[in-house]
Amino acid sequence: MTLGPVMVDVAGVALEPADFDVLRHPQVGSVILFARNFESPEQVARLVADIHAVRSPPLLVAVDQEGGRVQRFRAGFTRLPPLRAIGRRYAADPADGLALARELGWLMAAELRAVGIDLSFAPCVDVDHGLSSVIGDRALHTDAAAVAELGVAYMFGMREAGMAATAKHFPGHGAVAADSHVALPVDRREWPDIEADFQPYRRLIANGLPAVMAAHVVFPAVDAKPASLSGAWIGGVLRGDLGFQGAVFADDLSMAGAAAFGDIVARASMAREAGCDVLPVCNDRKAVEMLLDGLRGRPDPVGRMRLVRLHGRDAEPHALDANPRWNNAVATARAITDPPELKLEGDRLA
Repeated sequence: MTLGPVMVDVAGVALEPADFDVLRHPQVGSVILFARNFESPEQVARLVADIHAVRSPPLLVAVDQEGGRVQRFRAGFTRLPPLRAIGRRYAADPADGLALARELGWLMAAELRAVGIDLSFAPCVDVDHGLSSVIGDRALHTDAAAVAELGVAYMFGMREAGMAATAKHFPGHGAVAADSHVALPVDRREWPDIEADFQPYRRLIANGLPAVMAAHVVFPAVDAKPASLSGAWIGGVLRGDLGFQGAVFADDLSMAGAAAFGDIVARASMAREAGCDVLPVCNDRKAVEMLLDGLRGRPDPVGRMRLVRLHGRDAEPHALDANPRWNNAVATARAITDPPELKLEGDRLA
């Protein structure tokens, strides 16, 4: 059975009977985990193994584990600083900042690969324009060139740990005040100002970026639809102008930023027609069931191949605590981690 385009979630810390029917559906290809699915590294490793065992090839298993406010797995994992901490180090010493980005990217990915997770939706390469509270210190820097350099270093660290990077939120969420989880943000900048934010994507794509997550943000200068549902953005700019050949994830189609564009089947169909390979639907099992019943269209063999390439690789054959690099990276993270921040409310794709 091949991997389908729909990404789903599961309810608890172990698979329930109702989950199996969903996970075996041919339109499903991936699973997103949240804090509610986590009790300990040992428990989540069992859950991931059970999800992988449902299908062949295995379903992809993903999580948001950026650090700072967005870190789903905490107890038993290193508490990671927000990405802005890397940007601050870069501002003081660019070489040191790049080394830090690589090490924290490796650390984040290595700990997730140790429990079988295939993907973390990172790095966030939105340029911080001082407007978006939902992005804020999740952004590496206020300068696009700095974000580009740091994003590439972070991606290389993830790659060394056996994990593919997913850059988000294309083409940028940093110049709008509204949060696409609860509203539809509109970025009214003209094309030259929008295009300036592409620099991280140009650099990452040139260095083999495997995946991108598209934002629920409308840019009227380009299209009346949000980038996640727009062929002008995904097929035209991302794949055409920027030459991206990897996998494209829509942001969570349950979010308010997509809700104005029809029911879940309509939204998912628009995202798929626009060029998205993965259609996440989070925290709404009824919507998932409706989508699995109603989604139409021919299978895309190229899109399915892109997904298979995102499976994690076991780059570290030994236990992490016996790895000097892990011990050094943990000490580095602990030395710079900010005081505990407010947790995100509820479970949602970030």
